[in-house]
Amino acid sequence: MPDRPTPVETLDRITADALTLHRALRTNATNHTHALTERITEAQALAGTALQLFRDLAQPTPQAASADLQLLDRVAQITKAAQDAGAELTAALARALENQLRRDDVSSGPVVLIGPSPQQFIESATDLLDRIPTLYRRIYRDQVAFPDTRTCCSPRACHRGTDALAQDDLGLAT
Repeated sequence: MPDRPTPVETLDRITADALTLHRALRTNATNHTHALTERITEAQALAGTALQLFRDLAQPTPQAASADLQLLDRVAQITKAAQDAGAELTAALARALENQLRRDDVSSGPVVLIGPSPQQFIESATDLLDRIPTLYRRIYRDQVAFPDTRTCCSPRACHRGTDALAQDDLGLAT
């Protein structure tokens, strides 16, 4: 049985997966229910991984240090962003189906569509996914020590791959 990934490796994977999902939402057609359902599944898996990381890091201790609380806060924000992105994508799917039903019910004349369009929900999801690499960089900028005693002083020094990917995808490369 393979060893369980460290919190650092898990955070790297969460960030890479968020960037991949972000890219897929920006570049792939999500107007088909099957494609949108796949993106929802990916967002929910991302949220599940982030929540598991939070759970792993939130070991009960009598007195949590400020740095530990800051790390937990960042991971909780990552988890929330992933969960909210999944919810926005689910709303996009529901709205797309609702709009299709409205179109099918109208025999002639204009179709009245109400509320945000599916694309607006998808754009909201991509905005939420944008937060994950930013939070990732904040964790390392703050030089957080992970509970497994592995520290990472800088994404540029020891996690260049994921940080470079995040910066390139979000147009932040220096």
